[in-house]
Amino acid sequence: MTLDVLATVSLFALACAVVVGALGLLVLRMLSRSSLVLQLMIVALAAVVSVVGGMAAVASQMYVSKHDLTIFYWVAGVAGLVSLAMAAVLGRSLVREGRELRSAAASIGRGERVVAAERHSNTEFAALAGELAATGERLAESRARENRVEDSRRELIAWISHDLRTPLAGIRAMAEALEDGMAEDPGRYYAQMRGQVDRLSGMVDDLFELSRIHSGTLRLAVEPVSLYDLISDTVAGFWPVARAKSLDLRFEGETGLTILADPRELSRVVGNLVMNAIQHSPAGLAIVVSVTENEDGRAVISVQDSAGGIPEHDLGRVFEAGWRASEPRTPASEPTRSGGAGLGLAIVQGIVQAHHGEVVVRNVPGGCRFEVLLPRHPVAG
Repeated sequence: MTLDVLATVSLFALACAVVVGALGLLVLRMLSRSSLVLQLMIVALAAVVSVVGGMAAVASQMYVSKHDLTIFYWVAGVAGLVSLAMAAVLGRSLVREGRELRSAAASIGRGERVVAAERHSNTEFAALAGELAATGERLAESRARENRVEDSRRELIAWISHDLRTPLAGIRAMAEALEDGMAEDPGRYYAQMRGQVDRLSGMVDDLFELSRIHSGTLRLAVEPVSLYDLISDTVAGFWPVARAKSLDLRFEGETGLTILADPRELSRVVGNLVMNAIQHSPAGLAIVVSVTENEDGRAVISVQDSAGGIPEHDLGRVFEAGWRASEPRTPASEPTRSGGAGLGLAIVQGIVQAHHGEVVVRNVPGGCRFEVLLPRHPVAG
């Protein structure tokens, strides 16, 4: 076969393919809102018609016998029917999986968990189904986390409302007694009012600190800090409070560790943890504050009490704002230096994270142990 003949055959085939393809695209555009099965069948039909049309055009120029041309048409017709059947089967399969994916997306919208099917007709749908399942899991976790935050917020508001109401009512009652001249010992009333005001001031300070942490406006003044000096001063400051409850508050561990940190904020971390232990520890027991160096080089500040531990189901909530320990660890109704609004541990976690560290809690025999892990030289970020 010469090059001229090949060129002529190719030209006829190309012309038929372009015409049939253009008509197929026009039909697909007109049926853009129709079923995927019908669109696939149109594509398969256009492919068959393009081949048959090209062969017919070439055959008419090559004077192929009528017998051979008839056989060709029958073969093309059978092949076309098989192609249409295969397109229909493929289309139905794609439509079925499309419905499953749409149902999975609707389930995600309703907040339901989605399990990816084990088998799919193609890798693209399998990847899409897996991504939908993963998205459903992430959304479910996000909703659960949001619900926990909302529950914590409601608890925080309830506790703060309660804790504000109690000292305010006391101050009002004492002020009315002083105003009416009913106070037998005005000096004692003034001292009690000052104590209640200090308690309210502590709550406001905690709320302000927590708002700075959550808004990202907490700024650290980092400098070299001797942990022994910082913790010794903190323990000394709380020692009279511990002695009043007959608690053995003491320091153990290394004395030469120095890290880069904000001494004021870090002192608040240790103070909140020590005060938390004092509040929950029965009289006559020990509270041990220690400093060690972890295997990875981080400094570890730990506060261990003998207050009976925290229920396992509450361990994951101790750092939530507004959370308070269950009944065995809840003090009767004594005032606290931080106002008692359930913000102390949330503030601890925020300050530690600002230092690029982490704080963890676990139960130990007879009590629980809080550990603050801080890098020796935190990287700014």
